[in-house]
Amino acid sequence: MFYHLLMLMVKLMNLDCFVTCTSCRIVSSHFTMAGANENIKIWKTKKLIKDFEAARGNGTSMISLIMHPFDEIPRVRKMLGVEFKNAFDLEKKRGVNQQSVLDAITSAQQRLRLYNKVPPNGLVLYTGTIVTDEGKEKKVAIDFEPFRHIKASFYCLDNKFHTEALTKLLESVDKFGFIIMDGNGTLFGTLSGNTREVLHQFSADLPRIHGRGGQSALRFDHLQVEMRHNYLKKTAELATRLYINRRPIVSGLILAGSDDFKTELSKSKMFDPRLKARILNLVDVSYGGENGFNQAIELSAEFLANVKVIQEKRLLRKYFNKICQDTGKCSLGVRNTLKGLKMGAVEILIVWENLDINRFTLKNITTGEVIIKHLSKEQEGDQENFRDPTTNAELEVQEKMSLLEWFVNEYRNFGCTLELVTDKSEEGSQFCTSFGGVGGILRYQLDIVADDELNA
Repeated sequence: MFYHLLMLMVKLMNLDCFVTCTSCRIVSSHFTMAGANENIKIWKTKKLIKDFEAARGNGTSMISLIMHPFDEIPRVRKMLGVEFKNAFDLEKKRGVNQQSVLDAITSAQQRLRLYNKVPPNGLVLYTGTIVTDEGKEKKVAIDFEPFRHIKASFYCLDNKFHTEALTKLLESVDKFGFIIMDGNGTLFGTLSGNTREVLHQFSADLPRIHGRGGQSALRFDHLQVEMRHNYLKKTAELATRLYINRRPIVSGLILAGSDDFKTELSKSKMFDPRLKARILNLVDVSYGGENGFNQAIELSAEFLANVKVIQEKRLLRKYFNKICQDTGKCSLGVRNTLKGLKMGAVEILIVWENLDINRFTLKNITTGEVIIKHLSKEQEGDQENFRDPTTNAELEVQEKMSLLEWFVNEYRNFGCTLELVTDKSEEGSQFCTSFGGVGGILRYQLDIVADDELNA
């Protein structure tokens, strides 16, 4: 099973070089993620992690090697040379296949010869002998530059591949800080991709404007100034504590509120200059707390253009508007979108990142005719979908793959861009539930009849 998944992943990752030898059962690949947009790169990495986590070796025979961009190839070559010498002693240890270890180290050394220096984003290399579902051994060697800067080097010889560094890579998307202050308190939050998080919140009770005159007014004015000062000081200190860990942990900062507090904070000497340098915008909101946080996100869209949740909302609203205006320049569902793709009419292909539909290549065992069907999990359980409706002849499965994977692999051949969306926003949830998670924005008007059927 893992072997077949690996073949698919090699195809998905834009293969530069691929070698497979049936007699020696070796899989070797060197690929790149160049050319794909951020969302597709993230999806490919998630898929790679999922497949690699499922792989297991026969004893300790699988190498996971990760190098950060400033690491040195000669250092790792030397380290692998030492590992090779030490491998002769591994035979005495329980559960270790000596020859498999030597083969894995040799394979890693060979892959490193492809590089004079570590690529700009680092280098990820997996080699070793895996055991297939059929109990057969297969040698695997895969190396690639990750889609984003990797932070630490790592080496491990184990009975499995270690993907923790790649998982952390997925978490390192741009993070934006939000400070919402309205005099009744302050909320500190972050927005990263689709994830909105409240870090801390505190209440404040600042004195209101006092109407009495004389010395009483002077005392209250002094008290008000002092309490505002303390409120700003506390907010500034908490901002430093929450958003700086030796250096700022946010790519940008939004200050929001319904009063002048945000402006005072942005100009205050108490506010850490490292954070002050990252202020993107000051936003007027009608509320404090979480409602103000939500409003600040919406009003900061142009400053957060690279944040996935904002991009997703904007794209789907454009799609929904075309549907409401009955422009004829959109496709709904799997069948109509595939028609649009074949006609070259789709400009933007929109697909749910967790689409659970499979693409079957079926062969009529009587006539030899090849048929393509797209079936949901429920439809896969109906054997009528695997028989010819006219002759009742059996339709033999030639190939089965996720329709989402097929889209990722083939969208460029249709001259369109591919946008993967989630169901975490209101618009995303509506797209998945009402339109099946597949749709397209068209270049020109087409008369494609709405159809809920999945089969093309």
